[in-house]
Amino acid sequence: MSAPPGSVPRSAPDIGHLPLRDRSADVSASEPIGIFALKSLLYPTTPVITLMLCLMAWQASLRGPYFLIAVLSFLGVADVLDVMPARFLSARAAALRSFFDITARWGVLLVFIYLLMKLSGLGLALNHPMLWTWALTTPFALWGAEYVGQRVLYSSRAAAGPVRKAVIVGATAVGSRLDAMLASRPVMRIQVSGYFDDRARGRIAQACAGRLLGTLDDVKPFVLAEGIELVYITLPMAPRPRIVKLVESLRDSTASIYFVPDLASFEMVQPHFDLVEGIPVIAVCDSPFYGIRALAKRASDLVVAALALVIGAPLLIAVAIGVKLSSPGPVIYRQRRCGLDGRGIVVHKFRSLRVVEDGATSYTQVARGDPRLTRFGAFIRKTSLDELPQLFNVLTGEMSIVGPRPHAVAVNENYRQLIPGYMVRHKVKPGITGWAQVNGFRGGDDLESMSSRIAYDLEYLRHWSLGLDLVILFKTVTVIWSDSRAY
Repeated sequence: MSAPPGSVPRSAPDIGHLPLRDRSADVSASEPIGIFALKSLLYPTTPVITLMLCLMAWQASLRGPYFLIAVLSFLGVADVLDVMPARFLSARAAALRSFFDITARWGVLLVFIYLLMKLSGLGLALNHPMLWTWALTTPFALWGAEYVGQRVLYSSRAAAGPVRKAVIVGATAVGSRLDAMLASRPVMRIQVSGYFDDRARGRIAQACAGRLLGTLDDVKPFVLAEGIELVYITLPMAPRPRIVKLVESLRDSTASIYFVPDLASFEMVQPHFDLVEGIPVIAVCDSPFYGIRALAKRASDLVVAALALVIGAPLLIAVAIGVKLSSPGPVIYRQRRCGLDGRGIVVHKFRSLRVVEDGATSYTQVARGDPRLTRFGAFIRKTSLDELPQLFNVLTGEMSIVGPRPHAVAVNENYRQLIPGYMVRHKVKPGITGWAQVNGFRGGDDLESMSSRIAYDLEYLRHWSLGLDLVILFKTVTVIWSDSRAY
C-alpha cells in the first residue's frame, strides 16, 4: 500500500542503526570523545545553565531546593530527550517539529518536578516568577542548543576525526542503501571502499557493479592490506558456509564486523533491536510506547484531558442540555469499540442519533442527510462536540488524546480481512483525534477511504513523537470547522 498524499514521508530506518531500546541510534562507541560528549551532554546541561542564569537575574544562588531542581532537570532531560540527534535540521518543518517535540517532553518533565517539589514541601520556599521564567525559556534554549550543536558537529574540527575505512560484503540493494546513508552523513567519518560478492555480475545490484572489489575469499587479504576498520555484511543472516568462513577469517584482523539485515520487505512499525535474557531479537512491528515514552504519553494524556474537562465543563453541560432537549433518549450513549491490542472497550459519546447502536454485531456509518440524525446531533457531529465525553475514557486509560480513531467491533471484523496490516493500528490506544482525521479521512465507510485511513494510522505509529501529537492537536482545531467529511 502506498503512502497517502500529504502523509508523513515513509522512510526505511537507518540500515544497521535500528535503535536499541532506551538507547539512541545516533551514539556510536567508536566515535570521537568530543562528539560523544557534545551529543550526550548538550541537552542535560542546557536547563541547568538557564536555571543558573535565571537565579543570577533574581540574585539568588544554586542552593537548597534550586540545587535539587537542577539535578532533577539534568537527569530528567537526559532521559526524556536522550542525546542530541546527528541529523541537521535544515528544513523549516523539521525544525518546528523538533521544537514542538522538545517543548512537549520538557512540559512532561516539569509536571513531575513540580509534583515532587509539592509533595516534599519544598515548593513553598521557591521564587515562582523566576521558575516560570526558567520553565518558559528553557525549551527555546534547548532548541537553539540543538541547532548550534548540530552546526558544530558538521563544521568543528572536533568532528573531523580520522576517516574510518569500511567495506560492504554483499552487493545487494540493502548494501547500496547503507553505502548511500554513510556517504550522506559526513559526521560519521566512514568511507566505503567497495563491495565483495561471490555472485555473477548479473545478479548483483546495479548501483554496486562499478565498485566490486572481489569475492568473499578476497575480503580478508583486502582488510589486512588496506587497514579496513569496518566490515558490513549485507548478505542473508543464515549459517551459510561462506559467511561462517568469512567471519572466521576476519578474526585474524582488528576490523569490527556488523551484520546488516535486509528488512525492506517488511512494513516495519517502530523497528528496534532488543535483548531477551541475552538473546538478540529484532522487532519489526511493535508499539512506540515503552519505557519513558509510555510514561510521557500517559502523562500528556492526563494533563490535556484534565485541563480540557476543567476548562470545557460549561461547554459539556451546554451540549448535554442541547441533546436532552433535541430528542427523547439518553444524553450519553455507550458503544463497544476495539482498544489497545484489539481488546473491547466502551466508548462514551453525546447522542447525536434518534437511535442507539451498540456496534458489536452491526454498524451503519452515518451518511450526509442521514434521517437518524437530530438537528442538534448534526451540529455536534460537525463540530466534533459529540466526542467530548471520551475525555473520561482518556482519564481511565482506555483511550489517548491522539491516536487512531476507535472503530466499532463490527467494522473491525469486516475490514481486518480486507486491508493488510489493519490490526496493527491496535498496537496503541485509540484516540479522540488522529493523523488520519486531520488529513481529511474522518468519515467514509468504503474500502478506498478505509484503506487511506489505515495508511495514515500506520504512518502515525511509525513516526510517533510528542511533537507530532502537538501538531495533530493544533491541526484538529483548525480543521473542525472546515472538514467536508464531518456529518
